[in-house]
Amino acid sequence: MKNIFKVLVLGVFLCLFSDANAQIKTPAASQGAKLETTVGLTTISLDYSRPSKSGRKIYGELVPFDAMWRTGANKNSMITFSDDVMIGGSQVKGGTYAIFTKPGKASWEVYFYLDTENWGTPEKWDDTKVAAKVMATPQTVSTTETFTLNIANVTNESCHLEISWDNVTVPVKIEVPTDKKVSAAISQVMAGPSAGDYYNAARYYREAKKDLSQALAWMNKSIEMGNDKFWVLRQKSLIEADMGNYKGAIATANSSLAKAKEAGNNDYIKMNMDSIAAWSKK
Repeated sequence: MKNIFKVLVLGVFLCLFSDANAQIKTPAASQGAKLETTVGLTTISLDYSRPSKSGRKIYGELVPFDAMWRTGANKNSMITFSDDVMIGGSQVKGGTYAIFTKPGKASWEVYFYLDTENWGTPEKWDDTKVAAKVMATPQTVSTTETFTLNIANVTNESCHLEISWDNVTVPVKIEVPTDKKVSAAISQVMAGPSAGDYYNAARYYREAKKDLSQALAWMNKSIEMGNDKFWVLRQKSLIEADMGNYKGAIATANSSLAKAKEAGNNDYIKMNMDSIAAWSKK
C-alpha cells in the first residue's frame, strides 16, 4: 500500500514538474524582427529572423560563396511593397516577396521571389517566380553582430534595402512611384471634379436638406459626364420631387426604371414604380 502511495505521489510530482517546465519560455536562437517605413507615398515593410555572428566567420564559411542563401534564418526573409516599384530596371508589382541572395566575393545576386512560404531556400527553385534579380556590390563596413535588414538612404523617389552582417553591407536600390502618384493626383484635381464627385456632392446636399437647386445642377453635371446609371437617375428624381417638380421627377424615374429593368435590379424597379405611383397623385 505504501509503495502504491509513493508511486502516486511521484506521478503527481512528475506531472506538476512537466506542466511547470512546459511554461518556461526561452529566447529564440534567431530573434524575429519587423520593420515598416514610408518612402515617398509607398509603404515598405520587412519581416525576417536575425541570427548572430557569435564569433563565427560568416561569408565564405557559415554562408558559402556562390550558393543560394535564405538571407537570414528560419523562414525566408520577406519584403512587402504597397505599390508597384522598380528594382534593377524591373517593375515589381505591389505585394510580398521572399528575399534570397547568392553571396560572392566581388558581387551578390539578390532575388525577389514570389513564393514566400519557404523554410530556408525553396526545395525546387523556379525561375518563373523571380520577380526581380539584381547584381549588387558588397561594401566593407564595421562589424554588424546581428544580421540586419534595413531601409536606408530614403528620399521621396527611392531608398536602399541594406543587407548587413559581419563586416559586409549589400545595398539594393528600390525606386518608388511618388512622382507618378502625385502627378496623377494633381492632374485629376486640376481637371476638375469627376462625375462621381458631382454625384456624391449632389446626394449629400439632398440628404442634408441643403440647396436643392445646387444639388440638381451637380447631379445634371454628373449625368452629362456619362454617369447616367439607374441609381444616379433615381437620386435626380428624388431631388426633383423634393423641389416640387413632380412631372420632371416622374420622367426621370421612368428613365431610372428602364435602366433598372435592363440591369435586373428588382429593388430599384420597385422603388421607382412606387415613387411614380405616389408622384402621379400630386
